[in-house]
Amino acid sequence: MFKKLIVVAFTIVLTANVNAQLSDVEKRMAAHIDEINADGMRLLIESVNINSGTMNFEGVHATAEHMLPHFRELGFNAYFEEGSTWNRAGHLIAEHYGSDEAPKILLIGHLDTVFEPDSPFQTYEMVNDTTAKGPGIADMKGGNIIMLQALRALKEVGELEDMNIRIVMTGDEELSGRPLSLSKKALIDAAKWADISLGFENGDGNPKTANISRRGAMGWTLTVTGTPAHSSQVFREDIGAGAIFEVSRILNAFYEELRSEEFLTFNPGRIIGGTTVTHDDGSSSGTTFGKTNVVAETAIVAGDLRALSPEQEERVKNKMREIVGRNLPQTSAVIEFDEGYPPMAPTDGNRELLEIYSAVSEDLGFGEVVAVNPLRAGAADVSFTATYVDMAIDALGMSGTDGHTVNELGYINQFPRQAKRAAILLHRLSQ
Repeated sequence: MFKKLIVVAFTIVLTANVNAQLSDVEKRMAAHIDEINADGMRLLIESVNINSGTMNFEGVHATAEHMLPHFRELGFNAYFEEGSTWNRAGHLIAEHYGSDEAPKILLIGHLDTVFEPDSPFQTYEMVNDTTAKGPGIADMKGGNIIMLQALRALKEVGELEDMNIRIVMTGDEELSGRPLSLSKKALIDAAKWADISLGFENGDGNPKTANISRRGAMGWTLTVTGTPAHSSQVFREDIGAGAIFEVSRILNAFYEELRSEEFLTFNPGRIIGGTTVTHDDGSSSGTTFGKTNVVAETAIVAGDLRALSPEQEERVKNKMREIVGRNLPQTSAVIEFDEGYPPMAPTDGNRELLEIYSAVSEDLGFGEVVAVNPLRAGAADVSFTATYVDMAIDALGMSGTDGHTVNELGYINQFPRQAKRAAILLHRLSQ
């Protein structure tokens, strides 16, 4: 109740002020970000040039060590939480506690990228005056430095002292450690403490949009069993249809009965069937042996499922189970769902936070910010926090394009703009 009252109180104040022009303090913050932009770019280049593919534990740790001194200079208790219990490098955590009356704000980043040491994509490179190329520049080393630049501006004008902020930069956003109860514990604990959650991911890469929702993502595995026999006996009452006919029926029913649901996607990415099959989910591979004159005994399908809300996710899972249970003669089937990223549903609080952020952008002269279509946004760490906070938003980080590819770009002309937006948003939320 105390947490809710705080949020209601400062929201009432903000509602009256979101359309005001920049205050003198906010103008000073914006000016300071311009003054330190060159240093921020230096830090960004250094960070991008550290390989921190998720499974390069030393590189992830080195990326954290690159950031930690700068948070400590701002007065944060900043440290690295080792992650061997979830088979990953670990997380950067930083804490700053000020006034009891101030809202509690969680800032989210991540240290890892999808580019492991064997990737050909390893270094920062200027493309032109406004664009740079580099592994993780947009997803999301740019967002990490934008977060730091915003906090530096708050410190410069004396506004950071009373603020309550926790920072969690995970080391496994791109390939989460297991179990999630351990690998995401720092995020969830921080979210239970916080009133507001701000993610510095890159969203769809457009500075005119932000995320007030993200679809969840989970894997599923379908295992089908039939009765092996000579192919000349297929469809006989005691032989039935075989595993491959049954798996085909199930996948077709998924397509016909579920594909029209808004914001839902489900994709069978791998299928194996025959007399003898092996399946290794860890390496995303398998083998099969099956003659054309033998009724298939086994079929396995691996896929993913993305939904916008927990309610949609649960409803679809139940529908998929129901479809799986309508077995063809002499077949059986089981579908299993993995733990995954939860959905971040759009809420009134998230919409209100977007309005505040958009007003900040307009006051800075950068134009309106609107909600991105959730179909254009993947899963992200902010989703683990969304059910615990009153307001959440993501995509406050580096604008760019072609993430997860060797052509990943960051729009460096947007770098100081995003830092100004974040700094003034934090300032207004703290009042």
